[in-house]
Amino acid sequence: MILNITPFKAPLGAKVSGLDLSLTLDEQSFSDLYAAWLEHSVLVIPDQSLTEPALVEFSQRLGQLELPPASETRARGDGGASLPEIWTISNVKVDGVAIGGLGNSEADWHTDMSYLETPPIASVLYAREIPEVGANTSFADMYTALDSMPADLRQRLSDILVQHDSAYTSVGTLRDGATKVGDASEAVGAIHPAVRTHPETNRQALYMGRRLNASIQNMSMEQSEGLLDEIWSFCTQPQFVYEHVWQVGDLVIWDNRCTIHRRDAFDSEQRRIMWRTQVNAR
Repeated sequence: MILNITPFKAPLGAKVSGLDLSLTLDEQSFSDLYAAWLEHSVLVIPDQSLTEPALVEFSQRLGQLELPPASETRARGDGGASLPEIWTISNVKVDGVAIGGLGNSEADWHTDMSYLETPPIASVLYAREIPEVGANTSFADMYTALDSMPADLRQRLSDILVQHDSAYTSVGTLRDGATKVGDASEAVGAIHPAVRTHPETNRQALYMGRRLNASIQNMSMEQSEGLLDEIWSFCTQPQFVYEHVWQVGDLVIWDNRCTIHRRDAFDSEQRRIMWRTQVNAR
């Protein structure tokens, strides 16, 4: 099978046409798809009709799957996934209980689960139901942002380590079992270099996680806040961003090692049901 790959008019992202992921891809086609993902960082594969087992089977070819915490699987039914490998992202409620996480609020720029010592390398998100307006997902290219950074700013962050906060989600809600954090000095989570070399492409990329309650090691809080604000203001500029407008059946794969993403808010009366898998290294 020859893949039809169309890069977007953006610094990252490409559309892959003509694939049916409900069928098992042959080894060469999967290898080509994986190479395209490494090249473009974000792949959009439209017009899919996937069962839960099919989504899990495809995702497992990318790597071992991260299982959702109990807080992400607290209710089932009405479109919520039943397999333990799938996270349901939804604002839909059954008997007053959400079938998934993250609701309908805006999700700030972030990299998935960067508060872990070994975060997932990839996320796979499949659109089951979408609202009429809103809930677009934007992706920013951390390769290009770093390459485009003024020399003085890049020099200042070349050796810094960033503390990542594990307490709050990308929509600002406290995770189940987490302790409230008053400010960044109280944050608990992994520490990662601000600039990392991608292990498969050998390209350097920013790795900032998320802004909320982040801090730079061995800096005063004032210095840390100032430098983080400067970095985030630079790397989220429009020239580094691709905005995805979802359609039912879209499957999007992104590389958490070299991208960040955010989600627009949407009307709470509109239904949105997405299935997500989180992929660890092979």
